[in-house]
Amino acid sequence: MTQAEIQNDNRGRIGQALLELMADGEKLNHDNVAARAGLSRRTVYRHFPDQAALRREIWTLLSSQGKLPTDLSDWLANGIPRLYRQFDQRAAAMTVAMASAEGRAMRNSVTPERAAAYRALYAEATAALPEPDRTHAVAALQFVGSGFAWREMRDQWDMDGEAVAATVLWVIRTLLADLERRGNRPLEAGPA
Repeated sequence: MTQAEIQNDNRGRIGQALLELMADGEKLNHDNVAARAGLSRRTVYRHFPDQAALRREIWTLLSSQGKLPTDLSDWLANGIPRLYRQFDQRAAAMTVAMASAEGRAMRNSVTPERAAAYRALYAEATAALPEPDRTHAVAALQFVGSGFAWREMRDQWDMDGEAVAATVLWVIRTLLADLERRGNRPLEAGPA
């Protein structure tokens, strides 16, 4: 095996260990990852030098390849369905990630990037709204398309990722249509 192949194999083993640890509700730290992956602690640190890097990696593995949406048309046509399919594929880890302190730390590790990405994604749709309504609208749109929606629809309504995606897309399109009709009318005034 070449050095590059060894590195790729180690990174894959680390990723699998992270998913398993998250699914088991265990602490995501270098020692636990090394033990679960069957690697040395030093190897794990070589790939992920700190706790933040480990959290970023598990977020990448659970989200849509770690990418935040940048194009609204692509997000609606491809991103949301792909995201919920991926959540289904990693359901055990995703369920714990949405309900645990480790999962919250993981999600919070990308909060500034997430907020900026969703503000940009929905900038045109919310441009006429004054603050804080603009922030409230973006927050609602982001939340509806999040892992929380997947978890609740899966747990409470026995929906799979495909059904969740269809439902979430209906809600987002409904909200976007309201925003288009609304102009600068405050959100508290009710639907446009």
